[in-house]
Amino acid sequence: MRIATYNVEWFNNLFGDDGSLLDDDAWSSRWNVTRAQQLAALADVFTALDADAVMIIEAPDTSPHRHTVTALEQFAATVGLRARSATIGYPNDTQQEIALLYDPDVINATHDPKASPKYPRFDQTFAMDLDVDAAPEPIRWSKPPLELALTTPVGDFRMIGVHAKSKAPHGARNDAEAIRISIENRRKQLAQCVWLRGRVEDHLMAGDDLIVMGDFNDGPGLDEYEKLFGRSGVEIVLGEGNGTQLFDPHARLALSRRIGASPTTARFKRKGQPYLQALLDYIMVSPGVRDKNPRWQIWHPFDHPDCYENEPLRNALLTASDHFPVVLDIPS
Repeated sequence: MRIATYNVEWFNNLFGDDGSLLDDDAWSSRWNVTRAQQLAALADVFTALDADAVMIIEAPDTSPHRHTVTALEQFAATVGLRARSATIGYPNDTQQEIALLYDPDVINATHDPKASPKYPRFDQTFAMDLDVDAAPEPIRWSKPPLELALTTPVGDFRMIGVHAKSKAPHGARNDAEAIRISIENRRKQLAQCVWLRGRVEDHLMAGDDLIVMGDFNDGPGLDEYEKLFGRSGVEIVLGEGNGTQLFDPHARLALSRRIGASPTTARFKRKGQPYLQALLDYIMVSPGVRDKNPRWQIWHPFDHPDCYENEPLRNALLTASDHFPVVLDIPS
């Protein structure tokens, strides 16, 4: 069984309100890429993936005038994907939903949010003291994680799709303001990850096989502000100390290699500067899933040999999004 997580940059802007594909020469929200070019590239990537399920980050919007499921299922039908059914959880106000596109002949997927006395559902609030003033602040997810119950040929799983808060200092007018916003955003991102780890521990205590996947907007050693807090959000969610830990080989490699080469899942264009690459996207699994001997891959167009040598796929990956798919293959 193949599952993947894929952040598709501004997927929403490729669809009309009725879910139709805007397959034209107007500009997409990717720099110097038309909507037709991005749709064609996405068709090539999704077809090549041929996944049983894809957790789509930045999926099309659900609002009073449009719906994520309609858009994704129209995309799948047009492209001819076997992963042709879609489901979402709690819609958000950012026009960037979290959704699962899956093959209904192989997988049964149900939105099934859980809660515990200490860790509420992700559409609610979680109290945590962010600024060490003994007064907890209410933490909210701008994009509530998608909690699913999956029935598959290789077992039943709990799955959580994640798009954690960005730490970028958007709106800063000077260096001092950029530092303040960056630190504030990191506090909020870490709080989200503490909340998520709490829900992970609830599942582990219940004996669930669990997969946590998506864009964490964070990673070990990613920026200098991590030093202020001593750890990244990814490390929090994976688990620390003697407790049961989740596993992702790319995160483990990055944690063990503060200096030197590290895997990357995203490539951002910066005006007049070299591209910035980062490890932001993960598929973390519980011990029970790891025992099934899964294989992880990052479909990076320059780092994955098969993707690099396949020139049409390489170009499609570069055109489709600023992130690349992370793939998990679980043997039958």
